[in-house]
Amino acid sequence: MFSRSELEALTLQQLKALCWRYSVKPTGNSSYKSNYIVSLLALPQMAISQFDQGKGIKQPTYKQVLDLGEMLDTIGELTDEQMALIRLTQDKKWLDLPERYKQEQIYRLYRIKLLLTEAYSLINQ
Repeated sequence: MFSRSELEALTLQQLKALCWRYSVKPTGNSSYKSNYIVSLLALPQMAISQFDQGKGIKQPTYKQVLDLGEMLDTIGELTDEQMALIRLTQDKKWLDLPERYKQEQIYRLYRIKLLLTEAYSLINQ
């Protein structure tokens, strides 16, 4: 990440900007460069330690991953006609009411399936 010498070469304003960019608060008094440097140096280890302790973002369980796969199976695959309707929707071609509601529902499910498929692939890497 950052080396101590790299951070010590920065001005107080530059250190403040770095901390602001990464949402890091200085330890102690914000008038001293050293408090910003300590916080920036400790950042990676603290984030990993919090993850290991189960704080913040967590790895889903095996069952939760299986449930995600089951949800994808439940949503199913588009038919050729439904895919054509998706393409029409992407081209801003809308059906009249009340069919438009179904068109929007099909499109939402299509988007959900895309995002869940991407999430499922990332989890299984």
